[in-house]
Amino acid sequence: MQARETALKVVEYALDKKGFNLKLLEVIELSSLTDYLLLVSGRSDRQVQAIAENIKLELKNREDLLPLAIEGMSQGRWVLLDYGGVMVHVFQQSVREFYDLEGLWSEAPEVPLERTDAG
Repeated sequence: MQARETALKVVEYALDKKGFNLKLLEVIELSSLTDYLLLVSGRSDRQVQAIAENIKLELKNREDLLPLAIEGMSQGRWVLLDYGGVMVHVFQQSVREFYDLEGLWSEAPEVPLERTDAG
């Protein structure tokens, strides 16, 4: 599966658990680490964990894809799921604002999403 396809599936899996403020950034030209960054917010540590867990399980069960690394799952403030061509950052909103990855990657084009906010 191509990185863009994976990224778009991850968007749906994040929305399944009511992730909000989704931004998919194409960083192919800007980073040697990954092709796409997905930024998504959750309202609590439990929701952040649920979003990240759902992404992990759906990619494993439906696409036979396992993450190369997972960081932050036990705290639930900022979870990073690394799938090589796609890196997923699931944040509590205050943590997202503090680290401002959107600002850091402001040169990256944003991939338009049909649905970006589940409430």
